[in-house]
Amino acid sequence: MALKLYIGNKNYSSWSMRPWVLLKQAGIPFEEAMVRFDSFEPGSAFKKSLQGVSPIGKVPVLVDDGFAVWDTLAIAEYLAEKFPEKTLWPANAQARARARSVCAELHSGFGALRSHCPMNIEASLVDTGRLLWRDRPALRADMARLCGLWGELLATQPQKMPDGSGPMLFGTFTIADAFFAPVCMRLKTYQLPLPADLAAYVDRVAALPGVQAWIQDALAEQDFLDFEEPYRLGR
Repeated sequence: MALKLYIGNKNYSSWSMRPWVLLKQAGIPFEEAMVRFDSFEPGSAFKKSLQGVSPIGKVPVLVDDGFAVWDTLAIAEYLAEKFPEKTLWPANAQARARARSVCAELHSGFGALRSHCPMNIEASLVDTGRLLWRDRPALRADMARLCGLWGELLATQPQKMPDGSGPMLFGTFTIADAFFAPVCMRLKTYQLPLPADLAAYVDRVAALPGVQAWIQDALAEQDFLDFEEPYRLGR
């Protein structure tokens, strides 16, 4: 039986984007099940659709022959073990530990970036981004940490990969890049300031075929939800 990945709206669901991009970019076949956001209240259609799929009623959820895995880190680890030939984590033990560390940090941290800059791929919120940058010191602190983290990792990679492309965080594409793909979408939407080399990394992530496929689907949705639009409520 094929893998089945339950996700939310592609325009908004940053958590869903991580495993979807990982599967797509790695060339692992899977079936997509999109569960539309309507609300996250217990009686919502969204919650009802996930009954019997996930005990926590959230996306993403990966189902493999009836076995459900929720939480993006758990899904990533499951896929890495199930498909070792895909080298989803770096091959080097120390690089692998560092990749796990940065994914875990993203998983539990960067709260200001998450709360003030929710993912909204279709939107262009440059003016909002300027105001947030001016008024939210916690956001600036998150961005400083992000720039330090990315800068340190990219500084250890060759300028060009064997295929002529620029490097990902650990050289070639890994789980870490899939995890940071939604962050790259946020940075593009709000145009938060970045050094040129890190802006180039964001562009490289956005150009990955798996990310491009997600973006195109997100743009095609045209399903704008007021509770996901804190900066465009008059839409």
